[in-house]
Amino acid sequence: MAGSSPAMTGREWLGQFSRKSAWLIRKPHGGTPFSTRRKDDSMRHHILIGLVAAALWSGAAGAETLLSRGNGGQPETLDVHKSVGIPEAWIELDLFEGLLAPGPKGELVPGAAESWTVSDDGKTYTFRLRADGRWSDGSPVTAQDFVYSWRRLVDPKTAAPYAYFLDRIVGAKEVRLGQKPAEALGVRAVDDRTLEVSLLGPTSYFLSMLVNNSTFPVNRANVEAFGAAFARPGNLVSNGAYVLAEDVPQSHMTLRKNPQFHDAASVKIDTVRYVVTEDVDSELARFKAGELDVTTEVPSQQVPALRQSNAAELHIAPYLGIYFYAINLNHEPWKSSPELRRALSLAVDREIIIDKVARGNQTAAYSFVPPGTSGFPAWQPEEAGWTQERRDQEAKALLAKAGYGPGKPLQVKITYNTSENHKKIAVAIAAMWKQKLGVDTVLENLEWSTYLTQHHQKQFQDFARTGWIGQYDDANFFLELQRSGIGELSTSDYSNPAYDSLLDQASAETDAAKRAAILQRAERLMIADTPVIPIFFYTSRHLVSPAVKGWADNLRDQHPTRWLSVER
Repeated sequence: MAGSSPAMTGREWLGQFSRKSAWLIRKPHGGTPFSTRRKDDSMRHHILIGLVAAALWSGAAGAETLLSRGNGGQPETLDVHKSVGIPEAWIELDLFEGLLAPGPKGELVPGAAESWTVSDDGKTYTFRLRADGRWSDGSPVTAQDFVYSWRRLVDPKTAAPYAYFLDRIVGAKEVRLGQKPAEALGVRAVDDRTLEVSLLGPTSYFLSMLVNNSTFPVNRANVEAFGAAFARPGNLVSNGAYVLAEDVPQSHMTLRKNPQFHDAASVKIDTVRYVVTEDVDSELARFKAGELDVTTEVPSQQVPALRQSNAAELHIAPYLGIYFYAINLNHEPWKSSPELRRALSLAVDREIIIDKVARGNQTAAYSFVPPGTSGFPAWQPEEAGWTQERRDQEAKALLAKAGYGPGKPLQVKITYNTSENHKKIAVAIAAMWKQKLGVDTVLENLEWSTYLTQHHQKQFQDFARTGWIGQYDDANFFLELQRSGIGELSTSDYSNPAYDSLLDQASAETDAAKRAAILQRAERLMIADTPVIPIFFYTSRHLVSPAVKGWADNLRDQHPTRWLSVER
């Protein structure tokens, strides 16, 4: 069956693990001063004990259960404060647990915190951590761990892409901008199990933010012992349902059940293997061959056939996210020509891409905030109601106004990360631009880590394929992405003081209806400026083996392994 492996007793696995991992307690950490080696060896000893306990735990229960999950690209890092991609986030949901966690259906459930209270003015959240919360080395998870972790997140020296995530906390923005010390962050440990968070004002979406991996805790002793290498197998101490056992670059990562996890008795899968599957066609072949239980994607051209041949295994569901092209506003001609940006956006026939290329029941996007986002009034710009013929005519007029045409053809480059689906969409858009506007397009395919570097550092030439998935259900999560000064997560380096001001006004507004109206004004302004080309709002698309039980489609497409089981 898919992903099956022979049973192994805890004693057999312990012997195998001990032979392969003896270096953990024999070999000093490379480059570490002699004075710190004793501490490092002690840390390795604790980690080894935790991993050995995991082996004994699974072996004692009988035959080992293994889940093999396609994961897209090779994860760039498992440091929760530095990772940004979906391939990292899915693994980190298994390795770590925030104050709150996604439940079996994607709903918010207690995580490291068993309960919380909110002050009458909505500005102070007090979390009570569970008494049985443990790190994988057996030490308790404390309020001090969250204070340390969140200070590390906003510390400019960490260079965390999601540092701005905590800007609603008192002092957070000043700390990340280097204007105040980390101690100024409005988070304190009242005692070992009580964490108090002070906000600038009422923030309706604050709790839902806490399932984002950037807010997960890291173990201070672990980070200080291993530095930048703390998130590697054999080093990493985590507090989630699983521990990191193996990383084979460009192949897979293996996680094993964490016996120290507070709900370990309910975790049914012993081992989960996250397989690198950048090529969606190869991923599909591996699923059909029984090598994978879950795919990260589905080849778009195969969707019609799979609806017939694999209907029970095919999961296509609404997804809180948008697929779009970022435009590098640091480069000309884009920087000084909003008309040119708008021309290329209008010439993209979104319906053809959805019906003929993507084929996943997506919705055409002319705005940025996904439909159905909580508390946000739906709207569309005027061109959404036009025929494609009218959009094309307007695009030609704007192109000519910008000084381009038959005598001066525009030449552009589309950059995308390795994926047959991304390639097909890029090919289709390039053909549209060529046919309608005479634009010559070069396609640039990059593997995941290189793509991330180019995107974050704005090294891509013109357009970069981008997606943004709602880590919390609020329009603010999407609109903050275009705020000036947020760092490398800014997709286009868009900067408009009027837009930023509207976001600030929305943050200070306590009336929900007024806040929503302000956010809509901000989005209208940004869409008119065209720093991005919205293409479609996502649907999640997976193939899931019938052997996998507990899979529930949900708006955020979160499926932690702790809620799943395998019945072969």
